[in-house]
This record gives sequence, structure tokens and C-alpha cells, in this order.
Amino acid sequence: MTSDATTQPRHPRAEHDLLRLLAEDRPARELSAVDAPTELVDLALTVRTRIDALRRREQALVALADSARDLATSDTQAQTLHAIVRRARALLRTDVAYILLYDRERGDTYMEATDGSVSAAFQSLRVRLGDGLGGLVAKTRKPYWTADYPHDDRFTHTRAIDDAVGEEGIVAICGTPLLVDEEFVGVLFASNRSPRPFDRDEVVLLGSFAALAAAALVKTRSVTDSAAALAALSEAHETVRRHTEGVERAAAAHDRFTELVLRGGGVDDITDALVQSLGGWAVLVDVGGQTRSAAGDPAPTESVVEPDAVLEAARAATRATPHGRTWVAPVAAASELLGALVVGGPRPLDDADRRTVERAAVVTALVLTFERYAADGRRRLRGGLVTDLVQGRGRATGRRQGALAEGIDLREPFCLAVIRPVDPADGQGLARSVDGAVGDRGLVGRIDDDVVVLLPAEDAAKAAERLARLVRGVRPVTIGTAGPGRGVEAPGTLYASARRTAIALEALGRAGEHGAAEGLGFAGLVVADQPDVGAFVDGMLGPVLRYDAEHGTDLVGTLDAYFAAGASPREASRRLHVHPNTVGQRLARVATLLGAGWTRPEVALEVQLALRMRRLLPAAPSTPRSTGATGARTTPASTPHDHPRQAPHNRCHDPLALDLTECQAAPRLALALSALKC
Repeated sequence: MTSDATTQPRHPRAEHDLLRLLAEDRPARELSAVDAPTELVDLALTVRTRIDALRRREQALVALADSARDLATSDTQAQTLHAIVRRARALLRTDVAYILLYDRERGDTYMEATDGSVSAAFQSLRVRLGDGLGGLVAKTRKPYWTADYPHDDRFTHTRAIDDAVGEEGIVAICGTPLLVDEEFVGVLFASNRSPRPFDRDEVVLLGSFAALAAAALVKTRSVTDSAAALAALSEAHETVRRHTEGVERAAAAHDRFTELVLRGGGVDDITDALVQSLGGWAVLVDVGGQTRSAAGDPAPTESVVEPDAVLEAARAATRATPHGRTWVAPVAAASELLGALVVGGPRPLDDADRRTVERAAVVTALVLTFERYAADGRRRLRGGLVTDLVQGRGRATGRRQGALAEGIDLREPFCLAVIRPVDPADGQGLARSVDGAVGDRGLVGRIDDDVVVLLPAEDAAKAAERLARLVRGVRPVTIGTAGPGRGVEAPGTLYASARRTAIALEALGRAGEHGAAEGLGFAGLVVADQPDVGAFVDGMLGPVLRYDAEHGTDLVGTLDAYFAAGASPREASRRLHVHPNTVGQRLARVATLLGAGWTRPEVALEVQLALRMRRLLPAAPSTPRSTGATGARTTPASTPHDHPRQAPHNRCHDPLALDLTECQAAPRLALALSALKC
């Protein structure tokens, strides 16, 4: 029996021609033109097709390798994203390429990077899972493509997506998921503004590139598909080694942190231990933006650790998160942010390092919470002491010793301040903020809605100024002070006076300011516990009274006549029996002595009150009234002032400096208040 090989005809010349054309890489049309049996031509064309496919695959692999190198040189996430869409557009030769990233918090995707796009609406698009082609890819984690998206009923069309796609002019779309170790990152698209069917080779090519892009985005791997295949065993071994080393390092760090806490270590010890474990540097920023602790070398600059940006990143994170070239871990207790732990250094952090940073942040939160509890306990103790001192609760000896233990010797002069927020809504937490600002300089407590501060001082006005500087950065407040006082019973009296002063400041439209009763003018007599009429009169009229005493003039009498005449110089001259020019000259001298602003209504009122209150003082000096121009001799005067209130001179030898208790003037003060009402 004869075999098939011996019965079929041979065509050696045709076979030679076909093989030669294949060897010369001739196109398919030349193969088809060879005079040979159809079976041989079809076989040659099949070989030609496979060679072309292998060549396209080779070109695709080369393009993927180039893309991997391009992605590896990107420093930031933004650069990586733009490199991805640029390469994807070039790989598939499409009009537009873009990326939707997955938003874990909102459970949808959002447009993050585009190349070739011209529509602002398209560039700001958000897509829910399941909506449109991209939403379907995100939901199923599988690639989808269409030659004519606007008319493809396989997808769930929404108005927002269709309007954005229509504005961009997109027709054909191919989308593939970005996956890394089953973790969904987003969707990569290549699209055309005209109908175009995507073949499976193109879909596979885009999927392969998407794998590289996803790895670059999460910064866990940056290898090409071919390199991953060749080095799979080596990579697996390295992964196991790194994981084992990381677990051991994280466990050792955890043990170290625990030991530090048990030994009473602070935040400095934790940051030092963290740097010893990871290398690089670490900085703890508290919720106020201040650096609480720093360790490592070289120390970071403010451009690397920007407090506001770091705290914002910590508020948005639930665990250690990349922040530029650093990592930020929130330091939180329950839902309250206490600060942020920032770490950086020469090498990137792996998952084990990330867990170590997070454990350090948790232990730091515990330490800060312990510190807060201790501070709150001390604050409550000091606040209770302030309440006891003001309200006179408990034994006097115990109150005195308690104040002395906190640095306040009640045998020495001290002042008391009442602090009230300008906006009542700011009252929450005001005592804690003031206590933090005052520190050990005084005792801070709370009585009803008032924050009370007791501090060593010999002058209430200076104490108010000092306290205002300390709490300047807290929030707008009104501060009334009283003092000085001595003794264990003095705080109660000073509190009443300081509170009246603060309320008076608010009533006078001076909320947000600070001062003592002595600085309120006549209003100070009303709120003071022991009104000092002599000091008020001296503060308003002292320069004029002393001028009269030294020069034998009667400027005070001229002032009396001027106000009695309804502030008319002509009428005053008639009453004084002098020429109007004389009155004008005397008033000019008064302006030189009291300041140019003495005729302002609010100042003139207090000058008139001082003139009336002066009559209540016993043995008020009587200066002769001048009946001529000599009544106001022109002697060189002191430097003019804009306001008549001047610091009292040494009142120990001044007959005007008389306290109400020395002249039995309480009834007279009542008369003066009645006169004011009239």
C-alpha cells in the first residue's frame, strides 16, 4: 500500500518561493501572488499573520517597558498620574486618555488625570459604581469597551456622564481596572472622538499597562510584566524576607514603646525610639501647631513639616498616610485629634514601618491623654482653690497654705482679675485656654461664667496689661482687675470689684479691653469698693490745681464759670468781670495743662464732675480769683497732652489725695451721684 506522501504531487519551486518571501519579511499580498497550491499559500499567510502578531506583541512589550521606566522616574503622585495617561494615549493611539480614582470614603470614583481632554466638566466628573462604562468597570473589576458609547445600551447612562462625554466629544471608549493585589485603585481609559472598534490585543495591552500604572500609584511595586515574570521566585523570597523582618521590627518597637510608657516615659522618649527603629527623623506636632517633640538627624525644615498642612492631613486620615515625601499618622483619642506624628528619611516606609508609626502614634496619644488628665486634675484643684479663696470656704489656714503651695503668698500684694469673653459663644473652654496661657504665673479658676485669675502684683492696671499680653492669642476677652490686696480674706472683696470693673467696661462700650477701676474715670468711683474721690479729682484737675497753687491764678474758677455759662467764653467773662480775651487766654492755658481733648463731650463731662466732687473734699485749697488779665500768668508749661487723665503724682504729701474714709464722704458721694443724675 502506497503512503500519502508518495501519492501527493510535490511543488518544490512554489515552496521555495513562499519560504524565501517569508524569510525576506515580505507582506501578505506578495505571498498571495505566488503561483502555488492554495493550501501552501494559506499556510504561508498563516505564518505571516503569526509573525505580525508576534511583532506587534514585541512592540507592545517594548512600549510597556518604556512606560515602566517613565513611571519609575516620576517623583510625585501627580507626575505619575500624568505619565500614565500620556503613555496610555500613546500606546493605543487614541484622542483622549484619563483615570478615575476610587474614593473609599464616598464609595465612588472621581476624575483625577486626563491627557487630550478639553472639557472642564469632563475633567471634574464623579462616577458612581455601576454608572456608565467606567462605573461598570469599577463595580465588576473587569475591562469593558465600546465602539459607540452614546448608543450602546449595555451601559447605565446618566445625565451627568452623558453631558460630560458629549461635551468632550467622546464616542469610542476602552476601560480597564487598576488593581494591585486585588486592591481596587481606579479605572484607566483610552477613548476616541470617532467610532473605533477596539480589538482584544488592544484591550490586553491597555490591561497590561494598567497593571503597571496601578503598581506605580500605590508605590508597592514598579516592575514591568516581563520583569515580574522573570523575577517572580526572587520577588516572592524577598517579600517573605521583608515581611518577616518588618514583623520582627514592628514587634520590637511595640515592646519598646510599651516599656517606655510603663516606666513613665514621655513623648520625647517615644519619638527617639521611633527614630531608632526606622531611622530618618520624627516630629510630633500638637493640635495647636506647635512642635512638641523632634528626633533624628538631619532635623526637618518648616518647608517639610508645615503644621497646618500636616494637621489637615492627619484630620483626613485614619492611619499612617503618605504626605509629600513624609508620612503622617494622626494622634487621636476617640474622635478628638491631639496632634500629628510626622516621619521622614532616606528610605521609603514599607507596611511594617507603617504599622510601627501607627503604634507610636497610639502610644503617643495615650501619653498625651495621661498628661491632659493630670493637667485637668491640677487645673480642677487650682480652680477649686480659687473658688475657696473668693467665697471664703474652708479654714483660713488651709486656704493660705493652699495658695502658698501654688506659688501665691497671700501675705504679699496680689491682684485679682475677672475675664469675660466678648462673644458668649467663646466661653466654652475659656478657663482651660487662659490657664494654659497664664501657666504658673497665677491661679486660674471659674466662678459662674467668669474666669478668675489671682496673680502676684502691686498695681491693678499693670496687672491687667500683663494679663492681656498673656491671653492675647486665646480669644477676644474683657479683663477687669482689682487690687492690690493682702490676706486670706482679700480675694472675695477684690473679686466683686474686678467683676464690676469688667461689667463696667462692657457697659461703656469697651468690651475687649482691659483695665482697673482707677482707669475708668468717674465710672471707677461707682464700681470701686472704696471710691477715692481725691484720686479722681487729682487725676482730672491736678495739673490745673497745681498751676494755680504755684502761680497764684484761679484757672479752676475760670473752669467753673465756663461750664456754669454753658461753655460760653463770653458769658463766663461777664460773670468773672473780665474781658472775653482774658477768658480765652485762661482756657488756652487749661488746654495746655489738661490736653487739647479736654473739651470733648465725654472728657468735659468728667472735668465737670471733678469740679463738683472737689467741693465735697474737706479743706480744698482756695485760690484767689483773678479779676484781670493777670489771673493766668503765662509761665512756660509742660508738654501738652491729648487727654486730661494723667498718672497721679506722689499723693502722700498732696492735700487733695484724700480717701472717702478719711473725710466721711460716703454721704457726699451719694450727693454727687444724685447731682450726676440731675
